[in-house]
Amino acid sequence: MRDKATGANSGDGRRTPRLPAWAVAVLYPVVCLAPLVLAATRDVVATSGWGLAAAGLGLVGLAGMAVQSVTSGRFEIVSGRLGIDRVMAFHKTTAWWVLLALLLHPVIYVVPTFLADPGLGGERLWAYHTLPHYRSGVVALSVLVLLVVGSALRARLPLRYEAWRAAHLVLAAVVLGAGLHHAVSAGRFSAAGLLNGYWWAMGAAAVGVVVVLYGLRWARLHLRPWRLASVTKVADRMWELDIQPAEGTPPLGYRAGQFVWMTEGVRRFPLFDHPFSIADSPLRPGLSLVVKEAGDFTKQIGTLAPGTPIGIDGPYGSFTLEEHGEDAVLLIAGGVGIAPILGLLRDLVAQEYRHPIRLAYAAGRPENLACIDEIAAVRSALDLETLLLSEEEAHGWQGEIGRLDRNRLSEMLRGLDPERTVALICGPGPMVTAVADGLIDLGLPMDRVIYERFDYSEGASRLDRRLRRRFMGLGLALLAGVAAFVALMA
Repeated sequence: MRDKATGANSGDGRRTPRLPAWAVAVLYPVVCLAPLVLAATRDVVATSGWGLAAAGLGLVGLAGMAVQSVTSGRFEIVSGRLGIDRVMAFHKTTAWWVLLALLLHPVIYVVPTFLADPGLGGERLWAYHTLPHYRSGVVALSVLVLLVVGSALRARLPLRYEAWRAAHLVLAAVVLGAGLHHAVSAGRFSAAGLLNGYWWAMGAAAVGVVVVLYGLRWARLHLRPWRLASVTKVADRMWELDIQPAEGTPPLGYRAGQFVWMTEGVRRFPLFDHPFSIADSPLRPGLSLVVKEAGDFTKQIGTLAPGTPIGIDGPYGSFTLEEHGEDAVLLIAGGVGIAPILGLLRDLVAQEYRHPIRLAYAAGRPENLACIDEIAAVRSALDLETLLLSEEEAHGWQGEIGRLDRNRLSEMLRGLDPERTVALICGPGPMVTAVADGLIDLGLPMDRVIYERFDYSEGASRLDRRLRRRFMGLGLALLAGVAAFVALMA
């Protein structure tokens, strides 16, 4: 396979560096624990171990809040090798860490007083939440609760996706701004010195992130426009968009299986963009997106007129065959998860791939299956075996009926060496979980099972559980850092 370099092509053909997973895992605790190291250089009035623990949690929690801005999946240097699913899972998990640390921050300060005199401890805690000196901290904490809990309940809130994103951005800015103000105005370690400079640098970095995401990218969407060439219905409520660069817009250098954020018409602003997998080969000019009508934006996708200006931001993602060019390939799609799978398949055709390929494609009903004639035609060009699966029976349907269970997965792997096979799975969360575990049971190594959930939902497969254990390891590293800070400074 091509493109085994350490970076993916950006829209202007330059390489975008992508940090390996181990580097991201090292950088996260380094950045979050740096305030403790800098605080240790300050000569402040001695305090109890409880006070040091409270201060340590506040410092680490605030740093973790600042880091949230670059774990949103929009920076390829961070997410390029990890994948959008893993980065978003980390983003959600660490949001709860930050919330817990900052909720405990004022409470732990009053523990010694509460143990000696519960009434006085309660009064002291009330003072922390009402005195003007601590007001910015209270604002930050209150808005953080709203931000994290609101995000967890987003699907149940009566808000359009774009409105929720705008609210999320504003609330996050308030939390970080108020939190930084509280640190430098009320924090005994942050009032001056190196740590004070660190917080100013973090604030400047956060402003820079906003400028890049909502300033530079907005300009790029308008300075490098694309045009909708055609819209074709490929299944029930599913459309394929052929999008071509406008005059003067450079080609999009991407890898098959990646995705882009798309906006259209006068709404070409980053708050209005939506992620769609590229259903195309980089060897073909332009790009194709397969989109299902499933929300406020996509329900009108079939009515877009050819010539409509399109904004493309990308590419993103690691759902690719990079570094697996000599292996057998197992492609598994559920519903609109066919989009990146179709892109991979079209790229394999364009490259005249000669190794075995197996494709399983499942949907609720036969009319939900897209591009099945094209898939059938591909069998004459590749060493391809296919399984088309409908959960429901239908008149005239000649494919199989049911679910993609272990027996069918075993049949798909017949004749393939599991150690030399790479599986790429895209679809709804429950399907991804079941299929990933089934393939691992059948002998595929975990590192050869690659998945992408198009709804970013969190799953419970063995791969997901392994990922959570790694997240827990990072969390324990932060706690160990706080404990070391207390031991050093006490």
